[in-house]
Parts: sequence; structure tokens; C-alpha cells
Amino acid sequence: MTYLTIPLDSTHDKSSFSCGKEMLDNYFWKQAKQDVKRKLAACFVSIDQDSNKIKGYYTLSSNSILNELIPDFFKKNLPNSYSDIPIILLGRLAIVKDFQGKGFGAMLLMDALKRCFEISGSVGAFAIIVDPLDDAAEQFYSKYGFVKLPDSGKMFLAMKTVRELFGH
Repeated sequence: MTYLTIPLDSTHDKSSFSCGKEMLDNYFWKQAKQDVKRKLAACFVSIDQDSNKIKGYYTLSSNSILNELIPDFFKKNLPNSYSDIPIILLGRLAIVKDFQGKGFGAMLLMDALKRCFEISGSVGAFAIIVDPLDDAAEQFYSKYGFVKLPDSGKMFLAMKTVRELFGH
């Protein structure tokens, strides 16, 4: 099987997708296409090229975070004149139930991080932020270097770290 991650479009059949998390499933079935159309989020799907079935998806959006919420270690080179720091929000990431626990989530996350890194060459983005749905999601992101932000529940990964990951 070969997988391809591409932007969601009207040719994709979303109806059979189920990750087992009602909020993620409902978003994908009912709202993802509208968010893409309204330019509120970009949604990428990973499809099995043989069957054209969707195996996972993630969303990316531009966003910002208060300078004061950035972990001190990463703040040292940021100018104090910026009250908000540009980031990319990895808003949702979900894998169909049959593919969970098999490394597919990590593969999809790496695709998202690579895409974020490439975007950051054209549009300023200091970091990637996620807002884990539950403890399992928090543990997943922690394995890949995301750190919890104080007072928000969100997690942070500096673009500098992503750049090192891809060897640039």
C-alpha cells in the first residue's frame, strides 16, 4: 500500500472515516470542507492510493500566541516589541481506528511538521502549537518534543527544533 497526503477536496469520501473520537469525526464529516472553503484551515488527508480511502487527516491554520506564554528557553532571541508571536496551529490530527497504534499517526505528524517547516520559509512562523484533546494525545505529542505551555493546556514546538529534525 502506498499513501499520499494531499489537500482535502470534494472528491474525497469522508463518510467512512472514523477515528473513535466524536469531536474529531464530527469536525471532519461536517465542518472541515467549510473551514477550507472559508480559508479558516487547510485540511490534508492521507489516502491509500489503491483504494482512495482516507486513513487520516490533519488541519493547519495561521495563529499567534502571546509572547509571555512562550517558554523562557525559546524567548531569549525574541524582541520584546512583539506582544504576539506568529505560529502555526496544528488544530486536529486523526487516524482511522484500524490504523491507530501502528505508527501512522507519527507518519502523519511528520508530514504536518514538514509542511509547517516549508511554509515557515515563506510566512513567518516561530513555532507549531497543538491543543491536545486528551491525555493520550498529550503523551503522543510529548514523544515528539512538544512541551506544555503554562496556563493553557496547549503544547509548543519551536520551528528551530523542526528545522533540526529535517536537517536544514
